[in-house]
Amino acid sequence: MKKQPKKVKKAKIKKNIKLPAKLIKYLEKHGVNHKILEHKTVYTAYDAANTLKKKLDEIAKSLLVKADKDYYLVILPADHNLDFDKLKKFISKLKNKDVKVVAIPGEKIMEGALKLKKEALSAFGRLHNLEVIMEKKMGNAKKAVFASGSYNHSVEMAVKDFINLENAALASIGVKKKVALIKKK
Repeated sequence: MKKQPKKVKKAKIKKNIKLPAKLIKYLEKHGVNHKILEHKTVYTAYDAANTLKKKLDEIAKSLLVKADKDYYLVILPADHNLDFDKLKKFISKLKNKDVKVVAIPGEKIMEGALKLKKEALSAFGRLHNLEVIMEKKMGNAKKAVFASGSYNHSVEMAVKDFINLENAALASIGVKKKVALIKKK
């Protein structure tokens, strides 16, 4: 008797996530000039920069941060890392209370806290009822590419429009990443 070959499980293929209609309504309601950029599936700001052929400082990285019991949406240029101490001091000053712990929550906590289903975190904090804190250096840029809440779409718009729309607080909370060049032998 011959053995039956094992059934091969089909790989689950993620379908392209559609641009959230809530975001489109939000931008149109506020009359914000913007451009929707459709692209291949990306999960990081670095990948978005490569895919869209943009410089890292033109891509806005969105981070959900928990400071004690409160959540904030932090926006940094993709070529920056978050300085937790600077952010803690800024939020303490902003809220006029001593913040003890600042951390980036895990993905499951983020999904639960923001009620995200199959969508990514967008850069638009007001859609999630979050205060937005943006790296001060980004405020000098004319325009940037922001996360839309979809892995396949981004929103390009004037940074000043984003700051006004989100009522973003500007602070020096980022540190430019040090990139080491690898020499070929």
